[in-house]
Amino acid sequence: MNTGTLVTSLIMAALIALLIAFLIRRMMKGWLHRAQRQVESIGTLPPMPDTVGPALIPAMKGLYVGSTIADLGVDAAASSGPSWLDRVVVGDLGFRSKAVLTRYPEGIMLQRTGATPIWIPDESIKTIRTERAIAGKALTHEGILAIRWTLPSGTQIDTGFRGDDRRELANWTTEEAA
Repeated sequence: MNTGTLVTSLIMAALIALLIAFLIRRMMKGWLHRAQRQVESIGTLPPMPDTVGPALIPAMKGLYVGSTIADLGVDAAASSGPSWLDRVVVGDLGFRSKAVLTRYPEGIMLQRTGATPIWIPDESIKTIRTERAIAGKALTHEGILAIRWTLPSGTQIDTGFRGDDRRELANWTTEEAA
């Protein structure tokens, strides 16, 4: 390789590295801007209870996909489903992680690896259903459990969970109907 080709290659590599750094910085800035916009509507999460009763639905291992702001449309009763791209990024709600989901008489506990647990009080739960997509995660089948619930701030969000065993999702959707 001659000197001219080497210099050109190094300049191109430096330009590509700068372009990648610029794009990553813009993505991080967008993430932080979204978090600042959502802070007021999300508010604080419900506190963890001191004690809970026996599990109504046993623990299910899987992946916490994320939470999205519920798309309520014009009429909240005629909700069309999740706005699966409007991910909640406040705190650590925007990060996917391995998780364990358990249903208690008082609510739902979502214990996440490397993140704070999420407690969904029973009185806050609106619906539990299966979806094909939520929070930027799309499947070819309805394998994501979407829990629509109301935060203390009054905002409704959909929390997505993909179980390791899809057969266990029926326990969650039939329990809600009962």
